[in-house]
Amino acid sequence: MIRVNDTTIEEKSVLEEMQYHPAESQQEAMKKAAEALIIGELFKQRARELGFKVTAPSAEAAEHDFVERLIDQEVHIPEAKDEECEHYFQANRERFTTSPLLEVRHILLAAAPDDNKGRMEALSLAEEVIKQLQTGGDFAGLARGHSSCPSKETGGSLGQLSRGQTVPEFERVVFALEPGLHDSPVESRYGFHVVWVERKVPGQPLDYSAVKEKIRDYLNEKVRHKAIAQYIQTLIADAEIEGYSFEVDGSPLMQ
Repeated sequence: MIRVNDTTIEEKSVLEEMQYHPAESQQEAMKKAAEALIIGELFKQRARELGFKVTAPSAEAAEHDFVERLIDQEVHIPEAKDEECEHYFQANRERFTTSPLLEVRHILLAAAPDDNKGRMEALSLAEEVIKQLQTGGDFAGLARGHSSCPSKETGGSLGQLSRGQTVPEFERVVFALEPGLHDSPVESRYGFHVVWVERKVPGQPLDYSAVKEKIRDYLNEKVRHKAIAQYIQTLIADAEIEGYSFEVDGSPLMQ
């Protein structure tokens, strides 16, 4: 049982809240759930002090606007200035480029994510296909014979790819490759891929004017998160909390 000023949070509530806070252990999930409930209760109590209408937990999400009203009234959130945006751009130029373009062929040895036996077989076959290619094997013929992707009808060609067009686990590896046959299979949720990069066109630097507003939005969001975290720390410091103790700075909710 936890008390937040004059309000009690029962263990049952913490256990029910845990489903919304996945974690590596039950203890960590319970900690996150308890913190979320404590902070939620502090928001409610402060909102009532200011005369805001606070809805019941069963209310529709749209009715919980008191949180935004509370933040708007109590939290000062400065906006990023032009010079701050330009400084961030200059310090992080490598982030602001167009996507590289790749021309890629692949052979997909398919296996479901939960089929351990099937994935081991797909990996073994992918490694064998790579060996055949390294000794002069025909990529198009091997694609037609083994690939589970419709691209097998065009020699395994995926055409021209830019970032965001394939699944993340495939993209992370493939966009780091140089032209040629990759010497090991690339794993994805679909199975294992034999990958041949035909051509790679590096991304081109973007002008500051093209990314200025995105940088401003990013910096404003960072400042907003920090300001709200500091506000929460203040609410916690001013409250009488029994039955739970946590390091505010180290809390996942403070990040």
